[in-house]
Amino acid sequence: MQFSVDRGLFSGVYPGSWAVPQELAVKTSRAKKVLRIGVPKESFFQENRVPITPDTAGVLVANGHQVFLEHDAGIGARYSDKDFSEVGANICYKIEDVFKQADIILKISPLSGEEIGLLRENQVLISAVNLGSLTPDYLSQLIKKNITAIGFEFYRSGDGSLPLVQMMSEIAGVSSIHIASELLTGNNNGQGILLGGITGIPPAEITIIGAGTVGFNAAQTAMGMGARVRIIDEEIYKLRRIEKELGINVYTSVAQRNYIREAVIASDVVIGAAYREGQRAPLVVTEDMVKEMKPGSVIIDVSIDQGGCIETSRPTTHDQPTFIRDGVIHFCVPNIASRVARTASIAVSNIMGPLLVNIGDSGGLDALVRYNEGLKQGIYIYRRHLTKKNIANLFGMSMNYRDIELLIVTM
Repeated sequence: MQFSVDRGLFSGVYPGSWAVPQELAVKTSRAKKVLRIGVPKESFFQENRVPITPDTAGVLVANGHQVFLEHDAGIGARYSDKDFSEVGANICYKIEDVFKQADIILKISPLSGEEIGLLRENQVLISAVNLGSLTPDYLSQLIKKNITAIGFEFYRSGDGSLPLVQMMSEIAGVSSIHIASELLTGNNNGQGILLGGITGIPPAEITIIGAGTVGFNAAQTAMGMGARVRIIDEEIYKLRRIEKELGINVYTSVAQRNYIREAVIASDVVIGAAYREGQRAPLVVTEDMVKEMKPGSVIIDVSIDQGGCIETSRPTTHDQPTFIRDGVIHFCVPNIASRVARTASIAVSNIMGPLLVNIGDSGGLDALVRYNEGLKQGIYIYRRHLTKKNIANLFGMSMNYRDIELLIVTM
């Protein structure tokens, strides 16, 4: 007996929103293709997320698919092997068994060197790309093995948005304000002030660099805690959207040097949230500006994943998340979402689940990619060719580039 997914009341809501379809297993006539999905344990330093939750694994199994999960793959998000095995997932105690059994490898972080060696010809890889750490050798090995590679950063939903990027950005934006609030306390060498203030005492001043998804959610959270918020961005339309959504209590400024300098110097907290798709983050706040900030002020550079938008930033870890430079506390942890691994895992899983079910119901990835524009945009390696021109140009691999439409037509 085979199954499909009924999305119930939330039918049609795109996976990137908070109103995520609640998947319920119901009977149907047949599944068009059985998927064999492998989930290795994350090997990247301090990566605690898992790409599918037990609930999603159960839905996949109910649809007739097979899930092979490496032992303790979900432990960082507080999911046990038992949670997965009870819904029908197969637990593998050797990573080699995961790669041997699966046709689709699903991960959060890019593959390690060892994992690339375990890949078999013609497998599908779904994971983050992390342009900052991507290398020509990594791409060449995937191309050599004829891997179809789908990047979290490129996959688009039906409305054209980047759901995985958006969800992680929402988490990072909200988390950045909670982190800043804690770092402002005297116990952490901060100024010893409350983010929101109290009666008769003004709240903290927060400047957010970037009015995208991270900036919006950071501003919304900070305002909800009572802080005074200023947002700086180079795009007027983004600032106008922020004002429309959050009201007159948020202050906006165009990203000009004099405005940035005045805002940074006056701030108790600076959130770096500048982002450019497929490129390094722009350098917005200089070291001279940081030197003029108040001692005990806080910088949270969320864009450190893309190189950082604050000159004094350097990557830190979850174990040692901060350093002090010029009297200012810096928090520059890549992958902030891993701090709340369970929430982040559910967010990723809510997007991966429907995608995988759709691939199976469509008869496989090659069939679905013909008409699913979001999936087509998500692929960066297909049929031994790079399909993202910016990646090919970035690594001097233009000879390996082909337009994915041409590759699909010739199938």
